[in-house]
Amino acid sequence: MNARSPWNAERAAAIVEANRHLRGNLLPILHALQEEFGCIDEDAVPLLASELNLSRADVHGVVSFYHEFRRTRPGRHTIKVCRAEACQSMNADGLIDHIRRRLKVNFHETTADDAFTLEPVFCLGNCALAPAMMVDETLHGRVSPGRFDSIAASTLAAEAAR
Repeated sequence: MNARSPWNAERAAAIVEANRHLRGNLLPILHALQEEFGCIDEDAVPLLASELNLSRADVHGVVSFYHEFRRTRPGRHTIKVCRAEACQSMNADGLIDHIRRRLKVNFHETTADDAFTLEPVFCLGNCALAPAMMVDETLHGRVSPGRFDSIAASTLAAEAAR
């Protein structure tokens, strides 16, 4: 499940302080902030610039360069669908079309109920079981449209059971 903590400047400052000693500390701090808050909040940019003696442009440049850093909070579950050649050869595009229609979102968007965020990835390393996708930290292979529907439903059912 994704981090859901609301932005908290004091907690963010503590994360900066805990990672300040690291060599090349901006990236580990950004990862830690995203882990805690689900995204890089816009208030993080001036905080990091000030705390790490960087310009706001430098911090913004790093956040916007790396696709893994999110500027908005993700849904409760993240679905990553492989776009690499092996998965494409096994109709990943058809699967993606099905997922987009079923969830009513495009890549980098979150469903209206905040349940799922859909993200493309280049490779999940599951080429022998293409097409592949990952829901949160669970890898799935040989995903058909019907299997996707089952996985999505069981993800929501497991969440409701907690």
